[in-house]
Amino acid sequence: MINIIVELSKYILIVMVVVYAYLCFGVFAYRSPEAKKRILTQQNVLMFLMHMTAFLVMYLETSDLKMIAFYLMQVVLFGATIILYTNLYPKASRLVVNNLCMLLSVGLIMITRLNYEKAMKQYIIAAGSIALSLVIPVIIRKLKLLSEWRLFYGGLGILSLGVVAVLGRVSYGARLGFTVAGISIQPSELVKIIFVFFVAASFKKSMEFKNIVVTTALAAFHVLILVASTDLGAALIVFVVYLTMLYVATHQFLYVAAGVLSGGAASVGAYYLFNHVRVRVLVWKDPIAVYDKGGYQVAQSLFAIGTGGWFGMGLFQGAPDSIPVADTDFIFSALAEEMGLIFALAVILICISCYVMFLNIAMQLHNMFYKMVALGLGTCYIFQVFLTVGGVTKFIPSTGVTLPLISYGGSSLVSTLIMFAIIQGLYILREDEEEDIERRQREKLRAKRSIAEDGEKNGKKGNAAEREKRSRQRRPEKSKEKTIR
Repeated sequence: MINIIVELSKYILIVMVVVYAYLCFGVFAYRSPEAKKRILTQQNVLMFLMHMTAFLVMYLETSDLKMIAFYLMQVVLFGATIILYTNLYPKASRLVVNNLCMLLSVGLIMITRLNYEKAMKQYIIAAGSIALSLVIPVIIRKLKLLSEWRLFYGGLGILSLGVVAVLGRVSYGARLGFTVAGISIQPSELVKIIFVFFVAASFKKSMEFKNIVVTTALAAFHVLILVASTDLGAALIVFVVYLTMLYVATHQFLYVAAGVLSGGAASVGAYYLFNHVRVRVLVWKDPIAVYDKGGYQVAQSLFAIGTGGWFGMGLFQGAPDSIPVADTDFIFSALAEEMGLIFALAVILICISCYVMFLNIAMQLHNMFYKMVALGLGTCYIFQVFLTVGGVTKFIPSTGVTLPLISYGGSSLVSTLIMFAIIQGLYILREDEEEDIERRQREKLRAKRSIAEDGEKNGKKGNAAEREKRSRQRRPEKSKEKTIR
């Protein structure tokens, strides 16, 4: 009986996540707030049903009551997140909140399947980070001087990365961060956000060539420190984010072409300088040929995706444990093996819908600084998704970055939740701007009506005075006529 339930559950899970992903884009077709609210509520229902189905299967497979307890804890967290955001910030984007909870629930399902203790740690970090993120929209909305702290952002980012490059511990060939009281801290995750603020503040200050050269030099310094730490995934993200923001701010294709050429030259240099990079390139070319010399991880990832097929093996029916670091860098492979490729593709579509919202907010903001921040954070998010999925599917060489909100990792989770909270703050600012524009338009319309009404009144008064004057002129003539008679 349990086998039948497990087999049926994977199809149910696929249907629910596909419908959810469809609604992520379908909601844009509706203008009515009531219709949008109905669709967003349907998304919540689908998310909670999917979450419940997955944990029911895991409980049946393990017969462990802590699965039920952990499930209820997560329901409280997701329910509280949705209720608090919608009540504290009525203008916040409900779709962004829904997607945040959906991706986080998928991540907790897979991490629980792989390692219950790590899933519990992830839950605690998520709960604390969400509590912190609830304050961020207020800061974004109220603090008007964020665009003036350019030197602070640049100095803090370079200092943080420099400390890691000198004192950080080495993990998988790269200096990523520190371990404090058993907690791993990776500063580069937060530096990506600070870097976006630095570039946005710099471009808002001036778009003169001299300022662009200085900004580019400081951005290159960020990248060089990350390359020196062999944190090539973060270096690539910072590089692409800067090129995107530079092109949107200047509309100069020449800058992008120069950046791509210099980036290509730097990649060739990294290939010859770092053995760690050469191994990843060789693995990308043919993981089977170097199976015992670094190709094992990518090969197992491809085997897992191929074994799962379109519909997956079902929870606890595959062998994702055979993939090294399956709960962090290669969680997409574990997801595809047990939940199916259709499920995994639907998750990618949900990530893309988040990016669409980020771009939508960026395009509608009028303030240059906030526009650049929304664009930079959106690019940072979606490019990290691309690097993760591309690396595990052998589309590009593996870069060792995590899948935002889904992979295990405290620093990555905290930075992504902060990123989403900043986007919510910018969305609220956009709503405020639209309300302010509408209010000004109403005031102008009232002023025009008032002027028109005054003109009409003055016109009526003038006409009445003219009639009175004419009548007075006629009266003496009539009196003279009477006298003559």
